[in-house]
Amino acid sequence: MGKITVTQEGPVAAPAALTYRLIADDEHHRHILPAGFSDFEVLEGGVGAGTLHRFKVKAGGREREYVMRVEEPEPGRVISEADQNSSLVTTFTVTPAGEDACAVKIETTWNGAGGVGGFFERTFAPKVMRKMYAEELAKLDAYAREQAAAGGA
Repeated sequence: MGKITVTQEGPVAAPAALTYRLIADDEHHRHILPAGFSDFEVLEGGVGAGTLHRFKVKAGGREREYVMRVEEPEPGRVISEADQNSSLVTTFTVTPAGEDACAVKIETTWNGAGGVGGFFERTFAPKVMRKMYAEELAKLDAYAREQAAAGGA
C-alpha cells in the first residue's frame, strides 16, 4: 500500500482566468469530461468551493462512482475535488502563459491497495488515467478557445 500520483499537463489557448472559471463552474466543466465519465450530477452548489457533485468513471472494464467535494486552495489558480468515500483527490492547477494562454495540470492522488491488486493498480491505473486526462485537457483547450471567442463564460 502506498500513495499513487497521476499527473498530466497541457496547454490551453485561452486566458488563465477564463480557463479557471470553466473548470470551477460545473455547467461548463461537464463539457470537458472525457468519454469514460458519465452520470455527472451536481448535488450542492455548482460553482467553486463547497460544490458537491457525483459522476461515474468507467476504465479498464470497471465502473466506479465518485462523490466529490470541491475546494479552492488558491482561488483563481488551484481547485481540487476530494472523493467523499476514499482517499482520492484531484487537483487542477492553472498557470498563466501570457495574456491569452495558460497551462493546466491535472493531478490525482490516492492511497493504493496492497498485494497483487495493488501491483496491478500501480502498474495500469496511471497509464489509463493519463490517457483520460490528455483527452480532458484537449477538450478543455477546444472548449476554452470556443468560450473565449464567444466573449467568455
